Amino acid sequence: MTTVVVTGSAGFIGGYVVEELLARGYQVVGVDNFSKYGPVKKSYDDNPAYRFVEGDCRDAALLESVLSDADHLVAGAAMIGGISYFHTYAYDLLATNERIMAATCDAAIAAHRAGRLRKVTYMSSSMVFESTDHWPSVEGDERRVAPPLSSYGFQKLAVEYYARAAWDQYGLPYTIVRPFNCVGVGEGRALGDVEIESGNVKLAMSHVVPDLVQKVLKGQDPLHILGDGSQVRHYTYGGDLARGVVVAMEHEAATNEDFNLSTAQSTTVLELAKVIWSKIRGPEEPLRHVSDTPFEHDVARRVPSVEKAKRVLGFEATTTLDEMLDEVIPWVDNAIREGII
Repeated sequence: MTTVVVTGSAGFIGGYVVEELLARGYQVVGVDNFSKYGPVKKSYDDNPAYRFVEGDCRDAALLESVLSDADHLVAGAAMIGGISYFHTYAYDLLATNERIMAATCDAAIAAHRAGRLRKVTYMSSSMVFESTDHWPSVEGDERRVAPPLSSYGFQKLAVEYYARAAWDQYGLPYTIVRPFNCVGVGEGRALGDVEIESGNVKLAMSHVVPDLVQKVLKGQDPLHILGDGSQVRHYTYGGDLARGVVVAMEHEAATNEDFNLSTAQSTTVLELAKVIWSKIRGPEEPLRHVSDTPFEHDVARRVPSVEKAKRVLGFEATTTLDEMLDEVIPWVDNAIREGII
């Protein structure tokens, strides 16, 4: 049976990836140190095809041991959060994630040299296109446009350089995947969260969809949004992203290639807010909103080209924003009651 190691398996996207791998019949080993959320329960914890290793992905010796009988590695471990996270942990994001990536590559190079590990699938980010001045962002633009200004975006670009350098020097095959604006359930309040005032609601360092849902559910009126709401995003369902990651991991034509994984649908923050408001407050009540000062690295437009993933992998993200929100809103409502967020 093919064995896949997933680092960052207790994370938001990592959980979806593990679930997708198990559904496809893989043996999965998850590695995480629970540094973001603390211990978390997953639906697949008791699945006989899943084994969890609690450990720090900066430990190359640990990773080398775990990879000794693995066929694939999905390298997803990282400090990661919403836009305010970039500012609160600007240095830690860079330093910690660089150490994680160096240890991951050291271990993967050794495991590949030993003969079994076939490829590493690296989780990058849409933030590599942070400084672009044209849209949509096509694979390859990340090396043609100015480098990202945020330490997080810069480090994710470095992940891609690690991938290519490990291939160039050691022949370690890779695939790079770039998720765009993951939306889903299961992301609670992080241990390092700093509360931020947004009108009369205190937010943790989360993401725009759960933050807006939380504010509307708590009755905020007018609704506070960052900036004027014209920021363009491509909200992509976690299950779709996980499917794209696994297809990219499996596909022979994905070797030493990079892919944007995203819905093709552009949505402004204000459009998103109107949909959430309508679903919770009712379509007959017009949205009332005010603008808060945006964060420095709140990118105005993040629009991917999805043509390569469709052409090479046959991958398309098909879950609509309505379908995502119909799942996320009840989950956030319950999480508020249980004190998870």
